Amino acid sequence: MCYATFSYGKSRRYSVLLAFFLVSLCVFITGYYHYLQDPAFHQNAYALLTAIVLLRSMYVMEVSLRPSRRAHGISQKAGSVSAELEVEHEWQDRRDEAILGRMWLLIGYGLTIFLGGFFIWTLDNEMCSTLRIWRRRIGLPWGVLLEGHGWWHLMTGIGAYFYITWGIWLRHCLNGKQDQYELHWPRVIGTLPTIVRHKSVASNGLQNGVVKKRM
Repeated sequence: MCYATFSYGKSRRYSVLLAFFLVSLCVFITGYYHYLQDPAFHQNAYALLTAIVLLRSMYVMEVSLRPSRRAHGISQKAGSVSAELEVEHEWQDRRDEAILGRMWLLIGYGLTIFLGGFFIWTLDNEMCSTLRIWRRRIGLPWGVLLEGHGWWHLMTGIGAYFYITWGIWLRHCLNGKQDQYELHWPRVIGTLPTIVRHKSVASNGLQNGVVKKRM
């Protein structure tokens, strides 16, 4: 995700150098962690990398999609615009505002789950001996619910899924394909979001494929 975030729109040479840097960084973090044997170093490195990628993606999203940030450039580039073009711009602005609202909901929900898992994991580290006693008293299967490290993996995994889904949608929007892809998220609680093609786009693509086969 770090590579996908920082390599977008860059030259091939820049992307290759970035890939080499990130691989070297991973090797360094792994080797130094093995040398120190201190989990705090690994935790801080992971948290810092995640925060950098998240903040960078938020910045790109706001600068590229927020209509108010694009208006100044449009007004300078085109001194006078036709009525039809102005209507088109207004429609695009409303569309992008709606997309940004759903994206921020996606970010907030995923970040809440991720940080919730991080909090439970920290609590598990601080109260490890006490939680072990409680788990033994409760027994299986309900004692599993007090396995904080398991909740950490589950919740951070779900949080990461939300972030990747957002990243996919953001990439489509940066490529100007807002009208081709949308977020499918039936319910905020109880379902996982996915990025799907609009039905009209998918049906048109299917029809074109049928026509080509007939030809």
